Amino acid sequence: MIIRHSRSRAVLLAASILSMPLAVSPILTTPAHALIVYDPSNYAQNVLTAARTLEQINNQIVQLQNEAQMLINQARNLASLPHSSLQQLQQSVQRTQQLLSQAQNIAFDVQNIDQMFQQQYGNVSLSTTDQQLVTDARSRWQNTVGGLQDAMRVQAGVVGNIDTNRAEMATLVGQSQGATGALQATQAGNQLLALQSQQLSDLVALLSANGRAGALTEAERAAAAEQGREQRRRFLTPGSGYQPGNAQMFNNGN
Repeated sequence: MIIRHSRSRAVLLAASILSMPLAVSPILTTPAHALIVYDPSNYAQNVLTAARTLEQINNQIVQLQNEAQMLINQARNLASLPHSSLQQLQQSVQRTQQLLSQAQNIAFDVQNIDQMFQQQYGNVSLSTTDQQLVTDARSRWQNTVGGLQDAMRVQAGVVGNIDTNRAEMATLVGQSQGATGALQATQAGNQLLALQSQQLSDLVALLSANGRAGALTEAERAAAAEQGREQRRRFLTPGSGYQPGNAQMFNNGN
């Protein structure tokens, strides 16, 4: 009985040992959903999507760069010219105007010219004395000489402006060539036009002064011719010309 009981226990022990791996094996087995599966088509699709995304980002970067460059160009186009020749040009014009305003005897004024011509260059009055004729002739001569002097002064002033205009023109041309934008180039061009206008004003002043001097010379000639005719008439008119009289050449001793 004892031996049979021992065999039974041995069989039970062996059966329990054999049955142990079957019970543990489910714990050591890897789940089916945890396995890594490589799908080539899915991988290629992911790479293509990433490439397209990168291309979009690059396009956006290029667009931002273009917009930044456009803003830089706009800022350059709106940049103002750092040089202004207005003060120099105004000073040149003022110098010429001062020379014109210093005209002697007869100013560049319509009313003044009409008054002076009526007084000194009009018809000679028959009642004017000989002394007054001489005085008027001398005044007209002074006007002519003053007009010639004024013309020469204006000429000297215009010539003096040439050096200033030359230096200013060189500066403006350099500014125009070195302009960073459209506004600077336009402003440089406008200042060059202003310089040309100032030179034209000098030319007008010069022509006016020369014309005034020439007009005074011709007016003096015309008045002198009129005065000469009146003096000749007076000399040839009987009773008012030469009057004979007694002349004492030697002392009679008294």
